[in-house]
Amino acid sequence: MADQSATGESKALQRTLRLPGVVLFGLSYIAPLGVLAIYGELDQLSQGTPSGAYLLATVAMLFTALSYGRMVTLYPVAGSAYTYVRRSIGNHVGFLVGWMAMLDYVLLPMVAWLLGAVFAASVTPAIPVSAWIVILITATTAVNIGGIVLAERMNYVLMAIQLAVLVIFAAMATHQVWTTSGPAALVSSEPFFRADVPLAITVAGASFAALSFLGFDAITTLSEETVGARKVMRRAILIVALFCGALFILVSYVTQLAHPGTTFKDPQSAVDEIALSVGGEFLKILFIAGILTTQAAGAVAMQTTVARLLYAMGRDGVLPGPFGYIHPKLKTPVFNLALVGTIGLLGVVMTVETATTFINFGAFVAFTFVNLSVIAHALRTARRRKAAGTAMWLLPAAIGAAATIWLLLNLGVYAHILGGVWCVAGIAYLAFMTRGFRRPPPDLAGEEEKAIPGEDSLI
Repeated sequence: MADQSATGESKALQRTLRLPGVVLFGLSYIAPLGVLAIYGELDQLSQGTPSGAYLLATVAMLFTALSYGRMVTLYPVAGSAYTYVRRSIGNHVGFLVGWMAMLDYVLLPMVAWLLGAVFAASVTPAIPVSAWIVILITATTAVNIGGIVLAERMNYVLMAIQLAVLVIFAAMATHQVWTTSGPAALVSSEPFFRADVPLAITVAGASFAALSFLGFDAITTLSEETVGARKVMRRAILIVALFCGALFILVSYVTQLAHPGTTFKDPQSAVDEIALSVGGEFLKILFIAGILTTQAAGAVAMQTTVARLLYAMGRDGVLPGPFGYIHPKLKTPVFNLALVGTIGLLGVVMTVETATTFINFGAFVAFTFVNLSVIAHALRTARRRKAAGTAMWLLPAAIGAAATIWLLLNLGVYAHILGGVWCVAGIAYLAFMTRGFRRPPPDLAGEEEKAIPGEDSLI
């Protein structure tokens, strides 16, 4: 630790990532194959208009992606929403947003490990879920401690497998529709909108479908490990949001055509039923293998990004010193990676539903405040640009804020209660740290980059 403080070198993350690697981490975090894992529930909720729900969700998320692109250009550092809000709105609010975002970041790896363990145990009954959780946590943590380059290389392989499963599934579903109903049946508006389904139902489905996008923002936590972070990050976040939106719409479209209606034996495992009807046992087994790959790739990306968020907060003095530690040789936040792995062991006793409730609340709070950060920055620097330029900042951010607030309100009472309890705990910690709010939280001492008030480009 002494050498680390003396040189300052080991306190810095190495810049090795470029645009393809950053996009890959974003895709791994979102886990595109997950669109099939939640398809049954979404199809029932939207009453057979899953593609319309994904279309609306994609539009809503793109506005927030634009705001993330704005802010990462101004502050290309590891703190993501936490940093953007502190710089644009204020230290206390920024701390609370970072605190709420931790619900999303810290628990998502646990969910990935838990889901992966459940699927693994289903094909290896002799090994219980709890044992698989330990195995997956150990393997993922070892990869991430090895460094960002090792994690990036592993993600290339895992993402290739995952996308291949999606392509095979979509191709077989398309072939089934073609052979049973003819090529004309491949063109239909019903997966988007139906005359007998009120728009409000499709909109309610969009609120649920938006959960598939959680994680598109997480790549901004890799800013300090990315070459040319300002340009790369703003492009990468839009590419990830657009690509995933298009993929989700396409996959849900062909799935609805291949299995019209919303009747399933079990909505939570509807994709197994669909895969079996579309491609037999081969496709069902392939899908299980794809899900395992999805969870492995997702866990690597999720653990990587939360470790960087905790690093940023530890480096700034908001969290205790060990959180800001970087291993002098590996250049990775080893303490944070081990901590996230330890938290992942809660998967042995916690349900996916409980964890997901926390995750959604924290994510939508962070999305909302990133949009508000753009508005605050635009208003503060309005005199430096023309009225039209200011409007180009304000309008997309205002739409994004309205959309994410709407998503937040639609999470339900249980989510609001759990999220409220976590927020109160954060306020209590902030009050303790600032001696009753009489002094500001620790300053962002580790940030090397300053804002660029005149930066107006999006791409």
